[in-house]
Amino acid sequence: MSRHPAPPMPRVVIVGGGLAGLATAATLVDRGLRVTLLESRPRLGGRAASFTDPATGELVDNCQHVSMACCTNLADFCRRVGIADLFRREPAVTFLGPDGRTSTLKAGLAPAPFHLGASFLRSNYLGWRDKLRVAHGMARLALDAEGRPGESFADWLWRNGQNTRTIHLFWATVLVSALNGRLDRMDFAMARKVFVDGFLANREGFQMEIPAAPLGELYGLRLETWLRDRGVDVRLTAGVRSIDADEDGDLRGVTLRDGGAIDADFVVVAVPFDRVRGLLSPALRERTPGLDAIAAMEPSPITGIHLWFDRPVCPFDHVVAPGRLLDWVFNHTRIQGREPKGGGEYLQVVVSASHDLAWMNKEAARDVILGELAEMWPAAREAKLTRWWVVTEHAATFAPTPGVDAIRPPQRTPVDGLYLAGDWTDTEWPATMEGAVRSGYLASRGILEDLDRPERLLVADLPAGRLAARLLRRLPPPPRFRPDFEEMAPDFGRG
Repeated sequence: MSRHPAPPMPRVVIVGGGLAGLATAATLVDRGLRVTLLESRPRLGGRAASFTDPATGELVDNCQHVSMACCTNLADFCRRVGIADLFRREPAVTFLGPDGRTSTLKAGLAPAPFHLGASFLRSNYLGWRDKLRVAHGMARLALDAEGRPGESFADWLWRNGQNTRTIHLFWATVLVSALNGRLDRMDFAMARKVFVDGFLANREGFQMEIPAAPLGELYGLRLETWLRDRGVDVRLTAGVRSIDADEDGDLRGVTLRDGGAIDADFVVVAVPFDRVRGLLSPALRERTPGLDAIAAMEPSPITGIHLWFDRPVCPFDHVVAPGRLLDWVFNHTRIQGREPKGGGEYLQVVVSASHDLAWMNKEAARDVILGELAEMWPAAREAKLTRWWVVTEHAATFAPTPGVDAIRPPQRTPVDGLYLAGDWTDTEWPATMEGAVRSGYLASRGILEDLDRPERLLVADLPAGRLAARLLRRLPPPPRFRPDFEEMAPDFGRG
């Protein structure tokens, strides 16, 4: 009896070792495929990564990354690859108002969408008039599913009874850090999704998941080991020069910067949006004209300021700072047990949509943040700064500008075998880690469908509470709010 050689396993090449590429690889292992993951840098993780502090040898994150309980696919990815134990769930969020008093946002006994109402009413950085305005705005936001075409979220807020104070202290506090954009250039649908999915639909969606280890350990060392153990060919410092077509214009594979070539049945391009077109060969660019539109996407920066003090400064594990330039302070001595040598405290400060720091050098940015910390806690004024880093990811995300969803491409391209992955693709989520993971899952699903092995990979959203589902779906819009003061306001930006 003659033996016929087994057909070769299809080869998938993933270009980019960020979270989207990692999610793609993680869902294709153990499925009879040869998977190669190419990353130009010497470590995995993309923007969710760490660097080694040359003075101490410890890992320092580029910028703090947090998740929310409503990010169901990110949670699924973390369980899948065995890093879920390195996150800690925060059942409450602490706010430190401009007057130095703290407030805590946590779920009470009421069902969604009213579960946060009691703690919100007790918050002391907003007055009663402010709270009424915000409550009215939340009601209108829950029931207005579309807004007006091309309208920024800031304009929507003015149109729905909000004023400078509520925008500055409440809406911007939540959305600038969540979407990494300015309210005057923020898409209405993205802003609405944050509040509906995170704060209204169910009781747990708002809860934060904070990494209890450096990102370089989470998405670097652990992921690299997990993938290699499952047969993935992980190649670091393996930059790609081009993604190539054959003489018929069909996908052939990739050419590396060192001149090497890898033939592939499938290629997943999981790189930032501004690099995609430059990697495609002329023949592939000609066959994907829809990708020209992504040139209209704009990058948005995030700045992380790392500060090591000689004594404790921050009395919290984490804190949100309404009304300030800085958005968050994370106490890594408390969260990750990282006490500086000789004692003291290690804080990471996050400034999202950090355009206001763009004109400053690193010393000036550091001093601005130190000034804000000194206003928040007297101990910061007295403490000695022993070490510091200022790290800006200039293209941390795409800017959530009005209408940007219309130019976000799907993962499947017109070229057979060529896929895209990244939080900038069409995921029905903003530029978040959840969006990145969803893009990888969708790219993997497309590949499996092409191989006649369809499989549902996306995890369902958190289910809406029974009352929340009925109210968000059925109630008529509330009456128009007509404030008797501060009707007119100047153009609103960062605040």
